[in-house]
Amino acid sequence: MHGMNSTLLISQADPRPMYLQLMEQICQRIAVGDWPAGHELPSIRALAADVRVSVITVKRAYLELERQSVIVTRQGRGSFVAEGADVGLKLRDQELSDHLRAVASLSLLLGVSLEELGERLGQLRDELTREKT
Repeated sequence: MHGMNSTLLISQADPRPMYLQLMEQICQRIAVGDWPAGHELPSIRALAADVRVSVITVKRAYLELERQSVIVTRQGRGSFVAEGADVGLKLRDQELSDHLRAVASLSLLLGVSLEELGERLGQLRDELTREKT
């Protein structure tokens, strides 16, 4: 828990509400495995102070994540990533689907063929793989 919330950032340039920005970043942490099932999230007050937003903003993000069964809150103990091995996988799948939908939509708008799209995606992935090694 400690130090993990320091990379959650709120962008004033982002037109989305701050609580949605927090939710997205928390979901990303869970999806990539930084915050596994059972991991304790920062307290509402601590996260609010760390990212410089109101307690109400963090509380709204946590309540929505709880409603979506991403986290669970235990009275007097705090909030935790929901148990169930598939929470991270579901979030990862949803994030990937969202990005692929945006790419597919843009390719249709630009008139890019499915073949070209697949080719370009393969090239980009190869480039990223080379950069990591």
